[in-house]
Order: sequence, then C-alpha cells, then structure tokens
Amino acid sequence: MKLNYYPETDSLYIDFTGKPSAESKEVSEGVVLDYDAEGNLVGIDIDNASRKLELKELVLSKLPTEIQTLSA
Repeated sequence: MKLNYYPETDSLYIDFTGKPSAESKEVSEGVVLDYDAEGNLVGIDIDNASRKLELKELVLSKLPTEIQTLSA
C-alpha cells in the first residue's frame, strides 16, 4: 500500500495494489473510490485532503511489520 500526497492539488491517493483503475465512483464530495476490472478496490483519491484529514501524523498499528509513528 502506498500513500501519495500531492501538495499542488492538496490531494491524497491511497494505492492499495498498484493495479490500474478501470472504474471510479465518487462516494462523497471529493472522495473517489477506484476499482479494477474485477471490481476490487484498488485506491482512494481524496481532494482537499488537508481539510478532511489529519495529515501531520501517520500511525500504523497491528500490521504484520514493525510499527512506527511518523510525524511531520
């Protein structure tokens, strides 16, 4: 999974698989879900991310890897 923030557009893309999107659905204003050809969720695009999310801190927990907390 990759988190990609684009400051020039204030958008955040959460890429779950790296697969290309075949279909997109806006589920609320500025929040778009991307699906592959089989209908699986592959990503989430969030416009105006700094207004909708707390971007200064990212906490990963209970993942099958070493846990780290990153702050801006």
